[in-house]
Amino acid sequence: MADNFTFQRIEKKYLLNKEQYEALFIKLKPYMEPDRYGLHTICNIYYDTEQYDLIRTSIEKPPYKEKLRLRSYGVPGMRDRVFVEIKKKWDGVVYKRRIAMNLMEAKACLEQGQPILGNGQIGQEVDYFIKFYHPKPKLYIAYDREAYVGREDENLRITFDKNIRSRKKGLKLELGDEGERLLKDGWRLMEIKISRAFPMWLAAILSELSIYPVSFSKYGAIYKQQLHSMSDKTAV
Repeated sequence: MADNFTFQRIEKKYLLNKEQYEALFIKLKPYMEPDRYGLHTICNIYYDTEQYDLIRTSIEKPPYKEKLRLRSYGVPGMRDRVFVEIKKKWDGVVYKRRIAMNLMEAKACLEQGQPILGNGQIGQEVDYFIKFYHPKPKLYIAYDREAYVGREDENLRITFDKNIRSRKKGLKLELGDEGERLLKDGWRLMEIKISRAFPMWLAAILSELSIYPVSFSKYGAIYKQQLHSMSDKTAV
């Protein structure tokens, strides 16, 4: 995983049941191959204001929205590498800013206000975000991801997330990846990520299998299911 980076791309999401996933997987094989990370577990702490302003705004589907999360690949120790990420979306295009550091350093920046040093423009953006929103850890989300890359176009990525799980307590990456399941058994969240228009073969496969994009956010879905009443009480 690259340490620090920025990118912009189009991301489309699809909810697939077991039958849809299996049919699609067969048809994708000639065009896609596993990326070098294979099946892996992604762990996240989502940060928000005391009143959940970031996710509440996001659910309203404005033209612009942003979020902050702390991410690891697998359960980290305090000296292991993690990633502080700001993800922004404007007019359907996703922009991502990411900085790598160890978990101890990330906690100092996100929860104690220690400045992020030596990371240029990305560090300045993260620092500004923290000073502006004063975010707190609000939700833990983990999932097991299969990731694929285009055989002829490395900018085309397709991921399948299963076993999406969350918890509202124990909001520390080092405490393991257990949590309450979001989707029914066998269901997956697919994301197609590309910097330009979908290739014709991919559009044809999705149409043939009647697979259509959905507006879906893991944090947003869990907020609406489990946290909405809590934020309303906090705001009173």
